[in-house]
Amino acid sequence: MAWDEWEQLKAQAAEGQSAHMQLNHVDGGGGTYGPYVLPSTTGDLKVGHKDLEKIGSAAHHLYNQLWDKARVATPSSDSAAGDLSQQGFALGAGLQHVSTRWEDQLKSLMDACAQISNHMQTTKAVHANDEHYIQRQMSSIDALDAGFDERVGAPGKKNSVYGEKSKKKE
Repeated sequence: MAWDEWEQLKAQAAEGQSAHMQLNHVDGGGGTYGPYVLPSTTGDLKVGHKDLEKIGSAAHHLYNQLWDKARVATPSSDSAAGDLSQQGFALGAGLQHVSTRWEDQLKSLMDACAQISNHMQTTKAVHANDEHYIQRQMSSIDALDAGFDERVGAPGKKNSVYGEKSKKKE
């Protein structure tokens, strides 16, 4: 966007000729893009362990495929580039440049696949630990709650365990 165009848009906005913008507000009705549902009414995003496993497995599989199949041409390209350069062809340097760039881009893509795979494995482990922690906490609350349910006597009545109030002799 050019500076002049920016200034023109600012002037139009100041004059009230352009669409108004509201930040930090969601139109509850059928706004410009039609009706939509607020996230609070649909629930939270849920991802199961199987979903994480599939993503991590696919990233790991892609990493292996890239290693096995995408590097096949590199040795022959480097060899051809060296031969062409030795024979005085300028094409040799160009082919070497392409081969080097291919290898750099391939390494970058493989690193991304490895990071995704590792992140999914870590996320799966963290979520499993969180799940176990929550289960332990909830079971201890259940045990504590069960202790309060053990009553000796009917609700609202005096507990007979404590006996009757003794009458003082006068």
